Amino acid sequence: QVQLVESGGGSVQPGGSLRLSCALSGDIFEMYRMAWYRQAPGKQREPVATISEWRGRETYYADSVKGRFTISRDNAKKTVYLQMNALKSEDTAVYFCNAEPPAGDGYWGQGTQVTVSS
Repeated sequence: QVQLVESGGGSVQPGGSLRLSCALSGDIFEMYRMAWYRQAPGKQREPVATISEWRGRETYYADSVKGRFTISRDNAKKTVYLQMNALKSEDTAVYFCNAEPPAGDGYWGQGTQVTVSS
């Protein structure tokens, strides 16, 4: 059974940085397209960044995070990362890791809170 375990959330001042990690277990990590989503209070869950399967040559970023966030993957560690720099108060949300297999339903992590506040 596939499990996703996220870590790295926390509280930071505006302009600060955080790195989120999401480790996958129970299947072949390389074949999963990985993504980070976030959900702020009272808002719908939205995609933040995605990275293609295998070598991760293709990435996507929401306009609101372009130039500040970087998604990457380490297949040896079966982990996807989200490096978040120049954080803003509007980045405050619960961040979720998502794993999409080549076929069938995807999987979600439990979420990790990111709070940006002075």
